Amino acid sequence: MEQWTEAYLDIETTGLSPFCDSLTVIGIFLCNDGDNEVVQLVGEQANRENLVKALKGVGVIYTYNGSRFDLPFIDASLGINLGAKFRHHDLMYDCWSNNLYGGFKAVESQLGIPRQLQGVGGLGAVLLWQRYKDNNDQNALDLLLQYNKEDVVNLKALREKLNDYQH
Repeated sequence: MEQWTEAYLDIETTGLSPFCDSLTVIGIFLCNDGDNEVVQLVGEQANRENLVKALKGVGVIYTYNGSRFDLPFIDASLGINLGAKFRHHDLMYDCWSNNLYGGFKAVESQLGIPRQLQGVGGLGAVLLWQRYKDNNDQNALDLLLQYNKEDVVNLKALREKLNDYQH
């Protein structure tokens, strides 16, 4: 079984409250010395068992605003405290210490991290999931998964830029 040294994690949801909303996608970019794999747990697959399995062997989890959103949402929804089980590093605070403020997309833009899928944000991700669920719109799901994949892959790019960034 592959041992991953780091994971970049981002979730998509139906809204902001884990008490009234649901997880729709858990995206994980697993990395180890040039070996990379994107895992996306979608809908019913986004459960505790699959998440634990996907993160097996991971040393550290990186997020953007994960301390305040992703990890508490996962804990409330799936009953798993990733912050207690893994080392967690929230890149948002590194951005703040380098005077980089705003959401993840704003910081990407400030640092010149490219994104293929333009114009989709958090609300767009919610609406794409809704289109998929209501109309069985496979294109909407494909776009949502592309959006989530860019998020997790760009978290690694953000971390690398921050390592080189001197403000």
